[in-house]
Amino acid sequence: MNSRISLVFKKCKEAKRPALITYMVAGDNTKKNSLKMLSSIAKYSDILELGFPHNTPIADGSQIQNSSHRALKNGIKLKDVFQIVKEFKKKFPLKPLILMGYYNLIYQSGEDNFLKNCKSSGVDGLIIVDLPWPENRNFSKKCKKKLITFVQLLSPTTTKSRMKKIIHDSQEMIYYISMLSTTGAKLKVAPSRIMNDYKKIKKLIKNKSLVIGFGITSKNISSFKLSDGCVVGSEICKNISKSLEKRQNPVTNLRKMVYKLKNRII
Repeated sequence: MNSRISLVFKKCKEAKRPALITYMVAGDNTKKNSLKMLSSIAKYSDILELGFPHNTPIADGSQIQNSSHRALKNGIKLKDVFQIVKEFKKKFPLKPLILMGYYNLIYQSGEDNFLKNCKSSGVDGLIIVDLPWPENRNFSKKCKKKLITFVQLLSPTTTKSRMKKIIHDSQEMIYYISMLSTTGAKLKVAPSRIMNDYKKIKKLIKNKSLVIGFGITSKNISSFKLSDGCVVGSEICKNISKSLEKRQNPVTNLRKMVYKLKNRII
């Protein structure tokens, strides 16, 4: 699939650097600010991940939970998330945007209706944390028909035989969870060891991109320069929280932070 996502990885490979993938929660801290923040980092972020806020985000640590709480407190609904995507895509039609979240919101909305809204608003991909393989096979096929990338997840405990099957069923982007933890936890494993495991997995993958997430920060991101992509989420949510606490402009502060992140992997 020659999607916007695969084109970004091709471009980054030619530049001999990983893609910078940033994550923030839709509607944090307001719908308006959320769109401003997305727009302000679009220049430096290669792929944008946007979380749909959830009241029980089981895989997320405190920073992302705080972001979700702020968004929900402001009454952000799924329709608002699609509205943010739509407005963003008017300004940046070629910038890949991946929605990330939990399956029960999709289930409540109805899979077909949810995908219809994804397509009409301009969503490029989906990461559904609690819909693992093989349970996600049917939904993944529906995504493919709509030309929406369904991103499969791998973890340090995924067996080699299972890994091969997941890779076979995956589309152009696969997400490797670096450690067993919720998001935002301190990196418990040395980056060199993570990269060692990463290289072993890469040997099983042809013509697909493998990104690393969980525990990646501005302090350690340069250690993952040889990966296809690095995902930074909790540190971004923390930056927004700090800005709001100090009554500073979260848009300006976030732009500066993502600019620095980008410079560390160039």
